[in-house]
Amino acid sequence: MSTAMEIESRLPTREMLAMRTRSRLQRGGLRSPDVLLVEMAGAFMVVKDFQPRPFWLRHTLGRWLIRRELRAYRALAGHPSVPHLFGRIDAFAFAMEYRPGVRIARSLAGRVPDDLPEALEKAVAAMHDRGVAHLDLRHRSNVLVDRDGAPVLLDFASAVCFRPGGLLARWLLPRFARMDLRALSKWRDRLLVRA
Repeated sequence: MSTAMEIESRLPTREMLAMRTRSRLQRGGLRSPDVLLVEMAGAFMVVKDFQPRPFWLRHTLGRWLIRRELRAYRALAGHPSVPHLFGRIDAFAFAMEYRPGVRIARSLAGRVPDDLPEALEKAVAAMHDRGVAHLDLRHRSNVLVDRDGAPVLLDFASAVCFRPGGLLARWLLPRFARMDLRALSKWRDRLLVRA
């Protein structure tokens, strides 16, 4: 099994992506990237790619969204519930660690560790401590439960980032964080339902 550093040193080039893609995890829409499962150095990574979008869109919104999401992943480097960022492939794509899991859903109630809601709350609190508010945790594909029963937070395209401890973080982050906290309340209610 390759280490994260080995994978980072061998990010796929644009030309290699087609050969190395094993599946499309999500087909992008007009305003969203394709999400690809790519094999490199004997391990899997996820690539978010705006290249297939129309020229005008990938060179405007696509570039902006890639920069925005990269900023969030960099701010969250080392966070145990956030996939490791491997790096940028080009202006339209970046690669990150593949963290398999199942989407959080009511059907998981009673089948996940009892402390999952608390673990999810701690993961979100640690994210906020780093100056990041996700803003889209209500979407069920953005919160996974991994094979160890731990939460995984994905898709930071909507996230806002502030310098921790800065004036904007003290003033605005709590307002944005309320959206994440409402999502946590939803997931807590669904996970605590017993069949």
